[in-house]
Amino acid sequence: MADKCHLCLLGLIFLSSLLTGKEIYFLYDLNILFFLCWYALCFHLLIYNNDHSNIFFVSGSSGVNETRVLISSGENVRLSCNNALPDCKSTTWNYERFRDSAAVELIGGGIKKTDTESRERLSLGSDCSLNIKNITKEDCGLYFCRQYVNDQQQGTDARVYLHVLHVSSSSSSSSQTEISAGRSVTLFCQLYSYERVSCDDWIRSERINLFWVNQAGDKLTRSDSRYQISAPDHCISSLTTTLLNEDHNREWRCNITQRNQLKTSATYTVKISDDASERSSSGASDSAIQFPETTSRESIAAAPTQG
Repeated sequence: MADKCHLCLLGLIFLSSLLTGKEIYFLYDLNILFFLCWYALCFHLLIYNNDHSNIFFVSGSSGVNETRVLISSGENVRLSCNNALPDCKSTTWNYERFRDSAAVELIGGGIKKTDTESRERLSLGSDCSLNIKNITKEDCGLYFCRQYVNDQQQGTDARVYLHVLHVSSSSSSSSQTEISAGRSVTLFCQLYSYERVSCDDWIRSERINLFWVNQAGDKLTRSDSRYQISAPDHCISSLTTTLLNEDHNREWRCNITQRNQLKTSATYTVKISDDASERSSSGASDSAIQFPETTSRESIAAAPTQG
């Protein structure tokens, strides 16, 4: 993205160099215009360059850089550190999930801590970024990177708010459950966020939408008699339907968009076991449908992880 901005700037400088004669008197004003255009282009590339970018909100405040990342459970993510130093031995990554809980140190002095539940899924990138594999809904929260030299912080905090999209079934809390065909099932699509962040507030302000789609990618609506869709707030949507035998291997997909651009999606796949298929074909009414654990569209935030 930065390379594109620099290329654009070089082009603008070249155009200004072609100005001669009376046009030179307008050079100052034109240069101001050119630089304004450059910054506008950089902002556009940062926010909208990739239709499937998981980084959907970036802001900066005094002494703090903040990023919001949206990703689906089961994916991998790389959280960037605002590096002041190239040596990652000076890097510390901390994590907060709940409002009143103390921060947990995940990386200290460039080394993974051994007493964290997610230790096996964590790694530190060569650029001091935090890589997390196989994201779960419990990974949502605030991550912040700091760098120290002789106990003195170098540079500013890099804060990353990680929001996780997850689909679950009402049938059971376990990853696999059998349900008879002809019975009703409810799927829940929920966006999990840091407790101190009002999900409704920033979803409205950033024009983010959460909704169910069919296998063709078309949005499901309440007008479809087969589905009962309910959205008690902007961060959760439920879909209730009666399962049919032809739902075998069907993906029930929940999408999130920002300004009509897809950011990420999560799916729940319906499978009918072999025994259930045999019972169904013989006319039995208790054919069982098996719900495996949630899967999600392959989508890496910021950049793909290594390893």
